[in-house]
Amino acid sequence: MVGAKILVVDDDWAICNLITRFLKLRSYEIKEAHNGKTALEIFDVFKPDLVILDVNLPDSLGYNLCEEMQKRTNVYILMLTSRNELADKHKGFTKGADDYLTKPFDLNELEFRIKAILKRSRSAKKPVKSDFLQFGNVTIDATRREVKVKNKVIELTHLEFKLLYFLASYPDRVWSRTELIEQVWDYHYFGVQRVVDVHVGQIRRKIENEANGPCLIKTVRGIGYSFIANSEELNN
Repeated sequence: MVGAKILVVDDDWAICNLITRFLKLRSYEIKEAHNGKTALEIFDVFKPDLVILDVNLPDSLGYNLCEEMQKRTNVYILMLTSRNELADKHKGFTKGADDYLTKPFDLNELEFRIKAILKRSRSAKKPVKSDFLQFGNVTIDATRREVKVKNKVIELTHLEFKLLYFLASYPDRVWSRTELIEQVWDYHYFGVQRVVDVHVGQIRRKIENEANGPCLIKTVRGIGYSFIANSEELNN
């Protein structure tokens, strides 16, 4: 699964840098964190496919982070630590780790393990696959290419509808502008990525202002956008 998103959590900056450079050369998308608090903040926005997680962190234990992260998503966890006792490994797996690698380690072995983990099948939150989506008082009908808010039809352009429908098909997932251009635009777009901002702005104006509708699309600063599936405003 080349191109997978991996979060590296280790308080040793040198190890983080080594792993990051190695995996980026193999086309993985990498984020780093050096303590538990930052790790969870990045985790919620980045939504990694796999986390490489140390046990000994300045503000928390990796075991507890492993448990917390897997409460939030079905993310894969590879523990990478100097704790090499059998009891430590047992605790890691008990807390939900998918694999456990001890330091010192070989980068190639790390990659082998990453590839093996990402090949596994795990029931995960699936994207919504339907021609008709409903979130509270908002309905999106792909067959009719029609959006309604509180039973009022909202007139959207072809591209505005495609963008809204795509985001709504993956509720609460954060998409970068580059990813949205690749997924939604019908051609290879060479212009500035701010074209996404323009269309999101138009959707918001038509739904939130003209229809007095809810906030559907959330801006994730520094990343891109996400469709809000559980906003209280959707039912108002």
